[in-house]
Amino acid sequence: MILNDWVSLSKRAAFISHRLVGWVYWEPHGIERYAALGVPNGFGYYVTTRAGLLGKAGPDIVAAAYHSIHPDFIKASYDHLSLVGTVEDAMWIRDEAVLHGLQKYVPDICGELSSMAGDLWEAAESLPISGRIMFASQLRHRRPDEPLLNAWLAINCIREWRGDTHWAIQIADGLSGTESGVLDGAWRDYDDDWLPRSRGADDTMLEKAYFTLEQRGFAEDGKVTDAGIKHRLMLETRLDEATAPAWQYFGEEKTTRLIDLVDSIGEVLMERIDETAGKKWMPAAR
Repeated sequence: MILNDWVSLSKRAAFISHRLVGWVYWEPHGIERYAALGVPNGFGYYVTTRAGLLGKAGPDIVAAAYHSIHPDFIKASYDHLSLVGTVEDAMWIRDEAVLHGLQKYVPDICGELSSMAGDLWEAAESLPISGRIMFASQLRHRRPDEPLLNAWLAINCIREWRGDTHWAIQIADGLSGTESGVLDGAWRDYDDDWLPRSRGADDTMLEKAYFTLEQRGFAEDGKVTDAGIKHRLMLETRLDEATAPAWQYFGEEKTTRLIDLVDSIGEVLMERIDETAGKKWMPAAR
């Protein structure tokens, strides 16, 4: 049984983790280096750098892990990378962008965050690996020579465990990637199905998603119903419950300390996303 206090801490820890991690996927410093490999305009930087070593298994496996991102975009991302570089190249470019960005934009937290690296990795290692493919692909990628980056990598690893669990809950509930995007977008008050469209859903995919959601009472006349929103919130609570163990292992005092630390600079990193991607991206951190 997960105590309500830990459900709340899990939710807050997830929120700050999204903020600490998310900005790097649109950071020009990394995208410019990725483009310098020979990838036109840095196409697919988000896909290949986030998936890490999982990319070595091929785009179909990455598409299975991402679930809601259109497989054609994922395939194109790896097609571009394979012409000029490797999965390892993408990973090291992302790592360098993380280190550069944290030191440049939020230097005040770097020392304290660095000191947490060892304990954060112990928390990550405490989590079960079964069924968590994105988590598993991050688990052995570490940088003890760079404690700041190493702490970020550990938090990213825990975050990907939550992401894997998120999709497991959604899939077990019978939701497709597009249906999940429709419900999530409605819950977060994103208009015009921006959220599923941002992941590659087209009119045909959305029409099919709404038809299925209507069969469950979660949509009506092309709009998500109150019942649909309520259901989505229930799934989020289940996710917060399921992902509390990492933070329980980390400990209440250290978890609260980490939350307060990242909270102090969270808006700075969100401003990076607003400036580089736009004010709708990374909805889980808003």
